[in-house]
Amino acid sequence: LVEAASWAMHKYHTMGSARWFILSILAPKASQSFCIRHSLVLGHRLRSGHANMSSNDATWQPSPTAKPEDEALAKSLSIWPLDQNNANLLNEVRHLNYVNPEPLEEYDLVVIGAGAGGLVSSRQAARRGAKGCMISAELAGGDCLNAGCVPSKALLRCAKMIREAKKAARLNNEFGISFSPKSSNEKNVEVDVKVDFPQIMQRMRQLRAQIAPIDGHDRGSSLGTHTFQGFGVFTSPSTIEVVEHGKSVGDPSNPTLKFRKAVIATGGRPYVPEGIPGLKEAPYTTNLNLFNLEQLPKRMVIWGAGIVALEMAQAFAAFGSEVTVLQRSRILSKSDEDAAKAIKETLESEGVKFLSGVDVRSVETLREPSDDGGLPLMSVMLTCNENPDSISIECECLLLAMGRIANVQSMGLESANIDYHRTNGILVNDFAQSTCNANVYAVGDCVANVPRLTHVSGEMAKVVVQNSLFDGDWKLSTFVVPAVMYTEPEYAVISKPIAVEKSGHIAPKEPIMKEECDVYKAELIHNDRAILDSSDKNGFVKIHCKKGTGEILECTIVSTRAGEIANEVSLAMKHGIGIEGLGRNIHSYPTLGEAVMGCGLQFINARWKTM
Repeated sequence: LVEAASWAMHKYHTMGSARWFILSILAPKASQSFCIRHSLVLGHRLRSGHANMSSNDATWQPSPTAKPEDEALAKSLSIWPLDQNNANLLNEVRHLNYVNPEPLEEYDLVVIGAGAGGLVSSRQAARRGAKGCMISAELAGGDCLNAGCVPSKALLRCAKMIREAKKAARLNNEFGISFSPKSSNEKNVEVDVKVDFPQIMQRMRQLRAQIAPIDGHDRGSSLGTHTFQGFGVFTSPSTIEVVEHGKSVGDPSNPTLKFRKAVIATGGRPYVPEGIPGLKEAPYTTNLNLFNLEQLPKRMVIWGAGIVALEMAQAFAAFGSEVTVLQRSRILSKSDEDAAKAIKETLESEGVKFLSGVDVRSVETLREPSDDGGLPLMSVMLTCNENPDSISIECECLLLAMGRIANVQSMGLESANIDYHRTNGILVNDFAQSTCNANVYAVGDCVANVPRLTHVSGEMAKVVVQNSLFDGDWKLSTFVVPAVMYTEPEYAVISKPIAVEKSGHIAPKEPIMKEECDVYKAELIHNDRAILDSSDKNGFVKIHCKKGTGEILECTIVSTRAGEIANEVSLAMKHGIGIEGLGRNIHSYPTLGEAVMGCGLQFINARWKTM
């Protein structure tokens, strides 16, 4: 009965009845072997009572019906307030009173981490017939779902709507919109655009919970993946202990997982500078708890000038906060100077203030946050280029956005002979394989010298499944990576960012030298769609090609929906299509994407034969 049930479960979830029927006819021995292999996994789950990966009925409840200990746990996980939306989220990504499944004797693939890299690794392995499991220390979905891509984009959408509403509310605006009270014939009334910050945050929580099931434990279970809740620690080169919540390393009741191959996908965390008096004790904010805000801060100081910093600076300025960005050099310090200038000009026009050459001396807490969501008050003492003397800036929210460091601490990496850098991450070769333990791979933000992006984590996961389980030779150095900042206008860069050192370690590719390339630039000020939309006056597309050729080395885009335009260029670079091919590709009119074609036409026109 167990074998029959596990066969049916596998057929339904993994192959589909039509594919199974065809395979059983064309290759009956192969299909029988394939089925038996999965029966071992799924039959084990049935015998252990873990078909749904949990043997309890406890669920998260919203406040005030939630238990005090559950509310405390939610706060410790940085998911707050515990309303119905966040309860729904937690019921997907962090089950209450979870009972871990009984481990198999050996797994083909054990994945530590439940973010983008861990989810794709474990689930793709299961889809391809492997006995796999995933260890989730905190929240499935990782930073992307819970404290990164998803909630931030929900806020950015509201900020865009507010900016558009303010344009429409202006008297004599160019769009022909005016407002008048329903009870009066008075026309052309100038109105105030009011922002309901709690509603903005509620919308974010609702949409985040709506997306959560795709990352949840039940989804993994349906694909044949075991999910363990706990902290993964290597105890040898081929075993991992799952330190269950509330227990310590070495507790005999902790599950021990034996693996053929393992993947480290533990992600990263925000960098917090050390040695700044008062900072450690201050109620500062990072991306991990920013999306828990229940009140709009009157004043926000953002320490950092990268992607997270600028996205949130623009959003909170639109919401009504007085935003000051502290930058050490210039914004987007490693990016295209024209792009940095265009983005800064836009944000300044929207009220964001920038201070350059900043040296933060100390942080003083003037008021602690209250239990009912009341905001704290802090004073940041600093020096900057704009003021020769020390100045103090007060704020209700101090957002630290100075980059990320890898989560590689306390994992027992030494026990597994895994080489790593304390903050930069796991050292891997071009196959995403540990340079010291050939049976261990790593993906995502915990890996040294790779772009820390969700879609890079997912692509690395595909690489490690192919290479670790199917003798593949897929290489990280072949990646063509689009990276996007979702300000308005958006800023996108498409490049091949990964190189390989002589030692075999992967490393960041050296910046392109101006004298080694030709540059083709199309400005959007002359683009018909931009003119008609009254947008993107400082936008452009810039393509760098290898000197004297059409080979594309890199592309920079500053435009509305630059992230959508970028995909055409990344596809061309991936498949060796040069800039001439982009110029000869027919583009819809009128579109902002025609600027890509414009760069290609510059290349073509320079080589025209003429009469």
